[in-house]
Amino acid sequence: MGASSPHRTRVLPLLLLALCSLTALFATATPARATDSAPATQAAYLADRLRENPVYVTDQLPREIPRSTAPDFERLAKKAGVPTYVLVLPAQSSVDGRQLLGAVHDRLGRDGLYVLVDDMAVAEATACGVRAPADAASTVTLYELPYDAGPLRSFERFVDVVSLGGEKAAARAEAAREKYQDDEPAEMYIGPSDRKNQSFLTGMLLTGVPLLILLTAGYAGRRRRRAGAERRVPRWAAPGAAVLTATAIVLTAPTVFDQTRSSAAPAPTPADLSARVERVAAGLKQDPVYADPESPRVLDARQLNRLHDRIRDFRRSAGGGPVYVALVPQTPESESAGDSMLFAAAVHAKVRQDGLYVIADPDDGTIDFYNHGLRRDTDRLSFDLPDSVSIGDSRADEADDHLLGERLDQLMTFLDKSRRTDRPGSEPAPAAAPSAAGEKTLPPLFATDFWPGLFAGAVLALLLSGLVAGVTWIVTGLRRWRSPEPEPAGLLPVTSPTEPSASYLRRTAHAELSALTREFTTPDGNPRAWDRLDAAMLLLDGDPDRARRPGTDPATLTAVVVLARAGRAALTGDTNDLCCGVNPLHGPAVSRHHVRVSTEAGSNRRRLLPVCEPCRDTAIAQPSGIPGRLLRLPGSASGDGGRPPYYDATDGPLSALPGGIARLVDKVRETAGVH
Repeated sequence: MGASSPHRTRVLPLLLLALCSLTALFATATPARATDSAPATQAAYLADRLRENPVYVTDQLPREIPRSTAPDFERLAKKAGVPTYVLVLPAQSSVDGRQLLGAVHDRLGRDGLYVLVDDMAVAEATACGVRAPADAASTVTLYELPYDAGPLRSFERFVDVVSLGGEKAAARAEAAREKYQDDEPAEMYIGPSDRKNQSFLTGMLLTGVPLLILLTAGYAGRRRRRAGAERRVPRWAAPGAAVLTATAIVLTAPTVFDQTRSSAAPAPTPADLSARVERVAAGLKQDPVYADPESPRVLDARQLNRLHDRIRDFRRSAGGGPVYVALVPQTPESESAGDSMLFAAAVHAKVRQDGLYVIADPDDGTIDFYNHGLRRDTDRLSFDLPDSVSIGDSRADEADDHLLGERLDQLMTFLDKSRRTDRPGSEPAPAAAPSAAGEKTLPPLFATDFWPGLFAGAVLALLLSGLVAGVTWIVTGLRRWRSPEPEPAGLLPVTSPTEPSASYLRRTAHAELSALTREFTTPDGNPRAWDRLDAAMLLLDGDPDRARRPGTDPATLTAVVVLARAGRAALTGDTNDLCCGVNPLHGPAVSRHHVRVSTEAGSNRRRLLPVCEPCRDTAIAQPSGIPGRLLRLPGSASGDGGRPPYYDATDGPLSALPGGIARLVDKVRETAGVH
């Protein structure tokens, strides 16, 4: 025993050495995909960008903050008096700005003033290892500037206050808080609707005032002639005064209404508009899954590896093909104006590879996919995909990552089970995004509604000059008030209430449905109108008179109003499928927009909703005004005792309205058990 102990002592280290060598060999032979394929964290990526340049401007906001504005931010940052690091990024609902700046500072390892700018203003700022009045400067920026001042002007004001020093900055912040606590600064820009109002007013004054002078002078002359009085003014006085007045209006109006742009956003260059698409396309050429490095990570290493495996297996399967997944936010300020179809088409054109392009938004959690050459029935794919996968459910809404990993896995399962086709599928050509240069430019003053204003001014002058015309106007107004006929579509955004009564909904639903029934001729003549009439009748169990009887659910009545109006529009050949999602009583929508839907202090909750023209202008010019325009139905109550928005007050068919009229019709039929 004693002789064998030293031998074992010498052998044991050799065995351990061999075991370690084998372990290292197997570790080397096993691909470390979790480490290699996992994208860098958001903070690490942004820190690397700031290491290259202390100002980083995202390529995701070219319509609001083009990357070409980076030199302007750099010039302003140098005036702060301390090392300043600026991040210009899209607003991210799941990210705490102060925590992000702290994490970037830790990664970068450099002391200085760290500033986060979003698409509207300076969103957050913190001083790390330097003395700078970041909080006071943020307060001044918040109170002194109107909401439409723009990010660059907001940062300029921020730097000006920082350069004052701590004591002066604190005093200015207190003064700004006291001055603007109740009254916000005046807006700096106007919207297209405001310009149309200005044009209309100018046209109305240009004809109304001179014509009123002529009519008044003529009436006074007739009075004098009847009284036998002598003429005291020359005949040319009234025409001369009318001409001088018209000339003064033409020369003065452009000086009074001198606005030329609706936003502080500078015009982007072609390179600004193509940068993000090129970045994503380059990433997808290297890896079929591209996660936006500027956004928080929504897929962990395990989920990312599984998604790669599912994509590889699908591509190798019989009848399968390439799948490209881009986890990239879709904002109205992007090159595609928030249109994921347009973005997918642009990326496909750059990648130059056919396949299924999946656009997953890490900010709002929506998943859209577009078939560019995959042998699948495109329409069937879109129709059959569950809403829990495309837009998520309540669990997804509550999760920071929107359960995108789980839902993308479900999408791949859905694709595996989908029916193959003989021919490659395709998507219709998407509508072009609004001109980035033109959408911020106001139309000329003597255009748009200027011409209707000319006519309105003449009519108004005639009305004011004659009692008969005034009586006729009153009688017409009373007859319209008593008439059950529906309101004209153009007046709906103005006349529709945000908190309608039950009687109003009953009266409106019956009037709209009756009008549609009268105008309808045959189902074969207009299937779209028939589908909408059929859905409205399903909601009322086939009895139109039920709309007038008390007890019908307000959400049902609202859906009947929307369907009846959409049916009447379809009879005229209108193919618009969107209804205003802020207030469905406003009528047709003109676009989709991320709108603010909460009035709570510090809340930036947003939803992507279809919006009518006035709601779109409000969302652009005064985002805080949207919550006050939301439709709130009678009989519903929220925790604070008020009415909640309609989409939170019901889980019936009306909740499908933001998806379009066709989606509402499908939801009605699904609820009624009709196919």
